[in-house]
Amino acid sequence: MCSSVSLLGEKPSRVSVRLARYEDVVLLPEIERSAAQSFRTIPALVWIAEGACLPIDTHLASLEAGTCWVAVTEQERPLGFLTAEREKDRLHILEVSVEAQAQGCGVGKALLAAAFQAAQQTGLKRITLTTCRDVPWNAPFYHKIGFDYLDEAALDSDLRAILEEEEACGFPPGTRCAMQRCL
Repeated sequence: MCSSVSLLGEKPSRVSVRLARYEDVVLLPEIERSAAQSFRTIPALVWIAEGACLPIDTHLASLEAGTCWVAVTEQERPLGFLTAEREKDRLHILEVSVEAQAQGCGVGKALLAAAFQAAQQTGLKRITLTTCRDVPWNAPFYHKIGFDYLDEAALDSDLRAILEEEEACGFPPGTRCAMQRCL
């Protein structure tokens, strides 16, 4: 799971994915802020670029559960992460972020592949997430790599509650969706 990425004048380097370490966790909000800048191109979602990041405590809980992965350069510099949690028979992705200058280089796919593999190895049946329905690097991206849209009838109470909370936090009604990929 590697790709070649050129970063701000650095020589192209190979990117690999590994489980996050404690020293990585403090860097994850900066990566998330960088990734969120893409939302500045969508007027209704600009607030995401200026909003809060996933709390450090959430990353720490994920790290301790073995469900937080980072994409790192050969120099071990994190440039992307996937933070998730186990819920019943599934792995639920809380956040996938890749810093702006590394987007579009396969880093997100590599992070997802690591999560898929780990979920399969631990006997989980599916992976779920919530995301923006019409943002090209959100739901359409996930759909291309095997996630299916879940309609209202297919939502369990946990996913329904997450979508309701996201609306309460500022997402316009109907802009978010839940997706799953069966393993």
